[in-house]
Amino acid sequence: MTPIKIIIAVTAFAGLSACGGGGGGGTVSVQRSYATGPIQTACLRADRKAASRSLCGCVQAAANRELSSRDRARAVKFFRDPHHAQEVRQSDRGADEAFWKRYKNFVSVAERSCA
Repeated sequence: MTPIKIIIAVTAFAGLSACGGGGGGGTVSVQRSYATGPIQTACLRADRKAASRSLCGCVQAAANRELSSRDRARAVKFFRDPHHAQEVRQSDRGADEAFWKRYKNFVSVAERSCA
């Protein structure tokens, strides 16, 4: 998955919290989780149109929840070298396959949370 796809798909990364407004007016407040860290920095430096501090911070928050620190460090490399992501995805190594499953789950969570 290319970094732009990750950013767009990950326009859903942290935790969306929706709560109903008071008094039956139907007002809904949505709050995204936000965090700073290496994924947020890589996301912003990827220089994609969709990238914003809010979105990239949301993606970082989702990464913090869904990936180990080691997996997060590995995922940062995908922003710099999209081809590396393709290599990992296509690898036959058991460790790469396990990582890719965790990574795909993280992307799904980010897509839902940061949209």
